[in-house]
Formats: sequence, C-alpha cells, structure tokens
Amino acid sequence: MASKKELQEALKDGVINYKEDQVKEASQTAVDEGYPALEMIMDGLAAGMEVVGDLYERHEYFVPEVLMCADALYGGLAILRPHVPKKDGGAIAQVVIGSIQGDVHDIGKNLVKMMFDVAGWQVYDLGRDVPLEKFVEEQLRTDAEVVAMSAMMTTTMLGMRKVIKMIKEKNPNVAIMLGGAPVTQDVAKLFGADGYAESAGNAVAEGIKMISRLREYEKKK
Repeated sequence: MASKKELQEALKDGVINYKEDQVKEASQTAVDEGYPALEMIMDGLAAGMEVVGDLYERHEYFVPEVLMCADALYGGLAILRPHVPKKDGGAIAQVVIGSIQGDVHDIGKNLVKMMFDVAGWQVYDLGRDVPLEKFVEEQLRTDAEVVAMSAMMTTTMLGMRKVIKMIKEKNPNVAIMLGGAPVTQDVAKLFGADGYAESAGNAVAEGIKMISRLREYEKKK
C-alpha cells in the first residue's frame, strides 16, 4: 500500500514531467485507498503545477511543455474531483471566463480556468476572441458570481470597460476580475473591475501563482 506522501509525490512528479499515465494511476490508487481527494489535488497536482510555473519563468519550460503538464493535471483531476466533498451540495461558486474579443491568446486564461477547476468552482469557459455581449449573456444565463476576462493586447483591453459597464447595469453584484499582460491595478480600477490578477509579464506564471495562493488558502481553512 502506497503512503499518502508517496502518492502526492507521484502526482507532483507526473505533472512536472507530463507523465499523464503516471498521474492517472496515482490518482486512482489514492481514490481506491481512501485518501482525501482535495489533499491529493492541492499537495500533488497543484504543487506540481507550481514547479512548472517556476520552470516557465526561468525559460526552462515553454508553452508546449506547460500545455502537456496541464493535460497531465487534468487527467488526475478527472479522477479525483468527483471524490472531493461538495460544499452545500454543489460547486463552491460559478465563474464565466474568456479572452476578450479580438484576442486569441488563451494560455494564461486556461491556467486561471484550471485554478478555478481545482478549487471546485463551476467554470463556464467562453474560449478566446469572445464577443463582448457574450460575457453579459452568459452571466445572465448562469447567474455566475464572478466574470473573469483576460486580454494580452492594449487594443483589445479597452473592450473590458464596455463589458463591465454592461454587466454592472444588469447585475451590480457580479464580481469582475481582469488579467493579462497590459492590465494593471490602475487600469482595473479605472474600468470598474472588482479584482485584478497581477501579471508578472505573462499570464501563464500568474495563473500558476493563483493556484499557489489557493493552496495556501485551503491549508488555512
């Protein structure tokens, strides 16, 4: 019988070295042996993704490697997530996420989406190059508490302001989070956003930092 620590290490290593089969096997073993699924996700899968973030920042890993690591993480998540105890009988919260119209960059957005997935949120992913009205329509359809938008170009970033205005007019209680390379705290405030995912020059590292903060939050609970 593998110990909890051994399985967490197998998950972490599997994510870092994009060994999807190893991740799936360790995830299934953890479920079969009754280890807490959330601990396996946080201290195995998410911990591995943090290391991937460091490798990316040091230019030892590039976009293709990060995406393969994400595939391995999702392989484990598919097995472990159904075994995480649901809070109040359902998802913790709901988020609508997408890259703004005219913007085809979505790696950072996908990592932030992953962070919400890991946290047990219900994610409605609109993808990239999302028409401004679509954010508003999806929020009204799902009644999501959070709308997260990303932009990697200053030209597309301006669309965020329009979306925020449209959403707030219809539903002032929705929290809106912005992220992406050109977005700053000041810009987010100016546009009327409620939150801002600081980007350290790239959204990839930021998405992983958010996973790291999430792990700290889970540990404190």
